[in-house]
Amino acid sequence: MPKNNSHRQRFDFSKIPATIQIPNLIEVQKRSYNRFLQMDKLPSEREDAGLQSVFQSVFPITDFRNVSQLEFVDYAIGNWECKCGHLKGLHHLRTTCKNCGSTVITDPFHPGDVLCQKCGTYNANTPDFCNKCGDPVGLQLKYDVSECEERGMTYSAPLKVTMRLTIYEKDAETGNRSIRDIKEQEVFFGDVPLMTQNGTFIVNGTERVIVSQLHRSPGVFFETANNRTYFLGKIIPYRGSWVEFEYDQKNVLYVRIDRKRKFLGTIFLRALGLRSSEDILRTFYTADKLTVRDKRLFWTLDPNPDRPTNLIGMKLAHSIKNKSGEEIIHSGRKINHANFKELHKAKIAEIEADVTDLEGAFVASDVVDTTSGEVLLDANSELTAEKLSKILDSGVVEIHVFFPERDDVGTVISQTLRRDSVKTPQEALIEIYRKLRPGDPPTLDTATALFHGMFFDPRKYDFSRVGRLKFNIKLFENQEATNLEQRTLDPEDFYATIRYLLKLRKNLGAVDDIDHLGNRRVRAVGELLENQFRIGLVRMERAIKEKMSVYQEMSTAMPHDLVNAKPVMAAIREFFGSSQLSQFMDQTNPLSEITHKRRLSALGPGGLSRERAGFEVRDVHPTHYGRICPIETPEGPNIGLISSLSCYARINDYGFIESPYRRVKNGRVLDYVTAVNAGDSDHRVGDHVEKHEIEKLNADLKERRKRPVDYEPHSFYLSAWEEDRHVIAQANVELDDKGRIVNELVNARKSGNFVLVNREEVDYIDVSPKQLVSVAASLVPFLEHDDANRALMGANMQRQSVPLLRAQAPIVGTGMEGVTARDSGAVVLARRNGIVDSVDSERIIVRVEGEHHPGQLSREVGSDIYQLTKFKRSNQNTCINQKPIVKKGERVVKGQVIADGPCTDFGELALGRNVLVAFMPWRGYNFEDAILVSEKMVREDYYTSVHIEEFEIESRDTKLGPEEVTRDIPNVSES
Repeated sequence: MPKNNSHRQRFDFSKIPATIQIPNLIEVQKRSYNRFLQMDKLPSEREDAGLQSVFQSVFPITDFRNVSQLEFVDYAIGNWECKCGHLKGLHHLRTTCKNCGSTVITDPFHPGDVLCQKCGTYNANTPDFCNKCGDPVGLQLKYDVSECEERGMTYSAPLKVTMRLTIYEKDAETGNRSIRDIKEQEVFFGDVPLMTQNGTFIVNGTERVIVSQLHRSPGVFFETANNRTYFLGKIIPYRGSWVEFEYDQKNVLYVRIDRKRKFLGTIFLRALGLRSSEDILRTFYTADKLTVRDKRLFWTLDPNPDRPTNLIGMKLAHSIKNKSGEEIIHSGRKINHANFKELHKAKIAEIEADVTDLEGAFVASDVVDTTSGEVLLDANSELTAEKLSKILDSGVVEIHVFFPERDDVGTVISQTLRRDSVKTPQEALIEIYRKLRPGDPPTLDTATALFHGMFFDPRKYDFSRVGRLKFNIKLFENQEATNLEQRTLDPEDFYATIRYLLKLRKNLGAVDDIDHLGNRRVRAVGELLENQFRIGLVRMERAIKEKMSVYQEMSTAMPHDLVNAKPVMAAIREFFGSSQLSQFMDQTNPLSEITHKRRLSALGPGGLSRERAGFEVRDVHPTHYGRICPIETPEGPNIGLISSLSCYARINDYGFIESPYRRVKNGRVLDYVTAVNAGDSDHRVGDHVEKHEIEKLNADLKERRKRPVDYEPHSFYLSAWEEDRHVIAQANVELDDKGRIVNELVNARKSGNFVLVNREEVDYIDVSPKQLVSVAASLVPFLEHDDANRALMGANMQRQSVPLLRAQAPIVGTGMEGVTARDSGAVVLARRNGIVDSVDSERIIVRVEGEHHPGQLSREVGSDIYQLTKFKRSNQNTCINQKPIVKKGERVVKGQVIADGPCTDFGELALGRNVLVAFMPWRGYNFEDAILVSEKMVREDYYTSVHIEEFEIESRDTKLGPEEVTRDIPNVSES
C-alpha cells in the first residue's frame, strides 16, 4: 500500500494494519511539567498537584506563640499581559460556553472557533484584545529560547506568590484568639525554569534534559524472609517512616520502624489504641460465645449468619432439632455453611457443646466468677480440661473462646501476647520511644507526640494517592478508588496489614514481586521538581517561624518581611545544576535527543546504586511487555538500570506505565473510537463508543442535515496489575474481514505466562508488534531476525550517528522515520494550512488559507513566519542546520514538514547513507573490523559531516596595561 509524505512515496508491506497512531514521543516530559506548573490556568482551575499541592501542604505557617499565621492564597507564573502591558491577567483568555456555561479557554493565535471540552459545543473564539497595542494577552518573557542560549542564561519565568498574614490578639484571661489584622501581598519568589517546546530546559545557556526515574512505588508489600518459611510485611510511604512487620521461628510478631531496633508487635498494637489483650484478640481472631448453664456448655449463635464463626467444620456431639422436634443435623455430622444457614432459618439460638469441641481453645476475655468476682482465667489462657471443670463448678455465666491453630491468622498474635509484659497504651508509647530514641528520657507527652507525628500527621507523613491506591488493591478488594485522598494511615490499615501477613503462612494471599511494574512507578520531571520545591519550602518554613518569633512589631510586618525565598530557589538551582537526573542533553542527532527524553533510570536520589543492584532488578520482566523496551539498555555497569519507554507506552496520573490494547469480545476484535467533537449527537466529548455505532449515527445525522460526531481511534490502556487479570493475544493473530479471530486456539499472555487458549477466552489484543520495543529499536528493519545482543548494539549505535552534509533517508524503512523526525523537533512543521509566500535559507512565510469547518463561526486569516536555525552548535559539537523543502506557491497543510533539520531527508530520519556493500576480502585491507571505501565516497562527500567547536580566550585590562594575545611563548627565544 503506497504511503505519501508529499515528497516521497513509500510502500507499506506490513500485514498488520496500524489502527492506533503512535502518541507524541515527548509527551511524557511535557505533560508532567505542565501538570507541575499549571501555568496557563487560573487559580480556580488548578488541580491539587505540582506547585499547588506543595504550597498547600506546607502552608499555613503559624508562629510558636500561636499569635500570627502566614497563609498561601495563590500563585502566578510569568507575566500574562499584552505587549504594551495595558491588559493583564489570564482571565482575558477565557470565555463562557453558550451551551453549558462552563469556562472555555480561547486561542488568540488561531482564529478558528474553540470547542467546549465539557459539552462539545463550538463557541466563538473571542479573547480580549488591547485597545492601545491591538495585541491579546500572552506570556511575556524577558528572553526567548535562542536569546537564553546566546547569552548563557536560564530560560525561565518569574514566580509570584500571594500570601496572607493574619495577626491574632490573645485574651490574657480566657486565652481565646481574635483577629486583629489581615494583610495580603504578592511576594516575588524567584525565576522558575520553563520547558521548551521540545521538552528540554535551557540552564545557563546549555540545553538539559531531566531523566524520569523508575523507583519503588509507595504502598504495602509482602515478601519471603531469607529462609523462605517466614514472611515480611512493609508499609512504605511516599514520605515518612517505614514500618516492617516480621515474625520469627518462635511465632512471635515483631515491628521495626525506620530500620531501628525491633520490638513486640503487641506493643505497637497497644500504642495504636487496642487497650487490653481482649481488644487485640478480638481484632484478629474469631471469638465465639459459650454460655454455662447447669454445668453444661452451649454455643451461642450470632444473629448475623454471615459473621465468621469457629463452628464451621466442627463435628456435632448431639443432634440438633427444630422447635417441632424434627432433626436438622444428625449427631456426628460436621457443620458446613449450608446447614449453618438452616440453623438460622430455624431460629435456633444455641447448640449444646461437648468438651471435645474445646480442644486447642483459648479464652478471648478474662473469665470472672460472678459470685466472688475472682478472675479464674486471664485472656489468652488455654482452656484445658482441668480449668474447664473449675469454671463449670464456679459461678461463671459465659466464656468467649477462640482457636489460634484453626484460625487463618495462626498462633502468632496469641504467642506474642504471652511474651508481652506491657499492659497499657501509655507504657507501650514509652517503650516505643525508648527503642526509637535510645538515651532520651521519655515522657508520655513526648512519646505520644513522636508516635502520632510518625503516621498520623500529614505534614510529616504522606502515604500519597499512589500508596493508598496500591494499599487498596492489595488489602481491600473492589475498593481500589476509595478514600484516595486519605494521605495518612489509620489503625485499621495496620490491622489489615498484620492480618494479611499472618494469613500468608496458610497460603491465603500472595507475596509481591518487587520487579513487577505494578510495584515500580515513574517519577517524571514534574514530580522530581515538586520534591525539590518541598525541600526548599520546608527550609523556608523554619526561617519564617524564627522570624515571626523574633520580629519586634508584628502589627507592622508585611508578608515580604517574613518570606525569604532563597532556600527554595537554591534547591531548584541545585537540582538543575548538579542532580544525577539532570543531564546534558545528548544532541548528536534527533534520535539521540528523543531517546534521552524517553529514558528511564533506576539510579539517582531515592533510587538504586549500580554497586548494590543485583541481577533480578536488571533483568527483563514479563510486565515490561509493551512498557519498557527489552532491547535498548547500556552495555556497561548500568545495564538494566537505564532503560527506554516502549513506542506506545504512556505514564498515567499515578506514575505507572500503561500499554494500549484493543478489546476482544466472543472472539471478535472490536474497534472503539473516542468522540473529539460531539456534533449534534447526545454523546459527550471523550465518550468511548464502538466504531460501527458512531458510523451509523453519523449517517443518520447527515441525512437530517445535522453536524456529525468527529472521532479518533481509541485503545484501552492497561497498567501492569490490570493486565494480569486478563488474557491478551498478540497483534499477529490472524483475523478475518469482520475482525473475528480465525484460529480456534490462540497464543496469549495470562498473568505473565504464555498460554494456549480458546479464542472466546481472549479479552484484549495488542495494537501493534511495534509496541514491544522502543523508538531506537523500532527503527531497525527486520529486528525479529537479529540476535538480541546485536540488536541492542545496533539500537545504541544509531544514537552515535553524526548529521551528514548530505543526508539520505533509508530505502528500506520501518515507518517510524517520519514519526521520530516530527516528534524530535528537528524539522519545521506547518502550524496552519496555507500557501508558501516566500522561501529563503533563513525563513519561510506561509499565507494562511483558513478552512471553514461545519459549525464554525469564523475563518482563519493572516500569515505565519518560520525562522530556520542556521549552523548552530549542538551540545556534542555537531551542526544543527535547517533547510527548506517547500517552494514558493506550494500549498501546505497543518502538520506538514516544510523544512528539514539535521539527520532528516524530506521529513524522514536519515542517520546514514544507502551504499553498496560487498562482503569479500580485498588484499587484507579489510582484515577483522577494517573497512575499505571507494574514492567516490570521499570525493562526493558521502560521509562528510560538519562539526563546530568553540574556543574562548580572555584578554584583561590590568594595572600594568592591557594583556596581549600572542602566539609567542614567554621567555623563549624564537630561535
